[in-house]
Amino acid sequence: MKIKYPAVIVATLVHFLLGGLWYSPLLFGNKFLQLINWSPEQLRQIESQSHVKELVIAFVMSFILVYILAHFVQYTKATNAIGGIQTAFWLWLGFIVTTHVPMVLFERRSFGLFLINVAYQFVGCAIAGAILAMWRTRDTTEARV
Repeated sequence: MKIKYPAVIVATLVHFLLGGLWYSPLLFGNKFLQLINWSPEQLRQIESQSHVKELVIAFVMSFILVYILAHFVQYTKATNAIGGIQTAFWLWLGFIVTTHVPMVLFERRSFGLFLINVAYQFVGCAIAGAILAMWRTRDTTEARV
């Protein structure tokens, strides 16, 4: 079974765009800003700068995350949304939550900020896992008919 690259691209776009929505005022952006304690002056300074470099890096990170998730979805032989979400859940719990908890403890970060960040990763990974598991190539679809 090969990696389904169109599915990786679609899931990457979904993961990346979800991040934009997640940290916008529509969802958790205001709470996020409150929890990171940026002053109004810091916020104005940050808003006045270009963020192209950060957005490109974030997109590349989404791609790497989804590409690796695709390998695990393939390894677990997940072929439906539940299987993809289960695969994503275990990877999220094993690699994302466990690496963020020490940051909360040692950097004295807010637990609320931790929840916003890891919840985004869970939802993004779950959606990506479902897309990757359910994606059907033309060959696969025709073989089932």
